[in-house]
Amino acid sequence: MHTDTQIYEFAASAGAFEGYVYRRTETDPAVLFRWINNLLDAYKLFPPDVREHFQTPLNGTLGRAIASLLPVLGNEHEVIKKLTTMITAPRPPQQMISEKEMV
Repeated sequence: MHTDTQIYEFAASAGAFEGYVYRRTETDPAVLFRWINNLLDAYKLFPPDVREHFQTPLNGTLGRAIASLLPVLGNEHEVIKKLTTMITAPRPPQQMISEKEMV
């Protein structure tokens, strides 16, 4: 599969995950773990020089997903920890993520 296609599929899955967890008050841990494990496996397949092309927007997408999940799961949950491994920028506190960014 061409690298551009792999990036597109990874980004689509990350974006869908962000939408799935947005303002969710309950989650199915099995769904979250499966989704996160698939994202993490795909992320690790990209060499660093490829990741650098999409890392900044990924930081935003996963940062917003984390902000949505923190009130439900807490900072020490395994899902939060795995998501954080794919972020290279410092994670802003949840209150710093504006509604505009969440849309």
